[in-house]
Amino acid sequence: MIKGLLRIIIAIIFIASGFVKAVDLVGFSFKMEEYFSPSVFNMPFLEKFALLFSIIVVVLELFLGFLLLLKLKLKFTLSALIALCVFFGFLTFYSAYFNVVTDCGCFGDAIKFTPWESFVKDVVLLVGLIILFVLYRKEFSKKDPYGENNKPENNKFKSVALGVFCGIMIVIMSMGIINEPIIDFRDYKIGTDLKAEKAKINKNPSEYKTFYTLKNSKTGEVLKVNQDDYVNKTEYWEEGSPWKIEEGKNESVLVKEGYKSEIVKFKIEDPTGVDLTDEIINAPKAVIVFAYHPKDVSPELLKKVETKVNTQKGAVIYGVSTEQSTFKTIKNAMMDGTAIKTIARSNPFVLTLEKGKIVDKKPAKNYVN
Repeated sequence: MIKGLLRIIIAIIFIASGFVKAVDLVGFSFKMEEYFSPSVFNMPFLEKFALLFSIIVVVLELFLGFLLLLKLKLKFTLSALIALCVFFGFLTFYSAYFNVVTDCGCFGDAIKFTPWESFVKDVVLLVGLIILFVLYRKEFSKKDPYGENNKPENNKFKSVALGVFCGIMIVIMSMGIINEPIIDFRDYKIGTDLKAEKAKINKNPSEYKTFYTLKNSKTGEVLKVNQDDYVNKTEYWEEGSPWKIEEGKNESVLVKEGYKSEIVKFKIEDPTGVDLTDEIINAPKAVIVFAYHPKDVSPELLKKVETKVNTQKGAVIYGVSTEQSTFKTIKNAMMDGTAIKTIARSNPFVLTLEKGKIVDKKPAKNYVN
């Protein structure tokens, strides 16, 4: 009874984790790109394969999770899940210890975990899987080292269930890659009022303090001091003080968490640095074309998109990218590339606002057809 319940719980966790990533594979691939970036594992040559790696990880989670739920090929399934947990555990520990990826994307945009929370989750799952392996070891078939003996009709039902499950997941993953996620867990879903979200953020902002690393040039002692203490205690900065700030070791630490929303990163500027955000979210209608990799955009597709958005009379129209001259017939604007990827899952992408509320969002190829 206990081992059966534990098996079902762990299986559901893996299926749920795989599902929320499966509906937004492109978003998960952005997270994989972070791991491959120079600041993390320094393997930028793998960034172009991020989507492929994302598909492999998600398929493994879903397939193995469902095998565990159906109690099929237990030895193989448990061994593979243990290996997967060890792999995830390494990634999350690395992220947490070196503070390089602040959200592992374990449950996509549905549930946010800090790196240390993700690591603890992986350790708990690993322990649970090892316990299952020990509890079920007597049931591993001698004839089939990767499975167990079942009645033919039971096997047939489970095989059909597995086939149906795989078919549904393939459709869901394909739709997310070709179009938009069928379930949008992001803060930028249709119906979101950006202006209202901005107001909530401004009313309850997060507060940060800078911590300086100081070293005593006489004794070699090292201290971490927050900005207030540094200013108030003259012995740290007065003339002749032995305490010196160590360059490159300052930290910005969250001391009060305010209203949490990805909308805090929604900041659009013109090429000279003038903030256009208020103009856009206060306009009766605004049509924004986003491109997070402007060099990869088809010039023909871009031309079609610009032609169509220019027919939107009376609307505020901007082309937003990471470069100043991406768009030819609409006004260019700038935004952080990571922030664009949070909004846009295709390159390019069209977002339509009415008085700051998201009323439509489409990949550019769908927008022009």
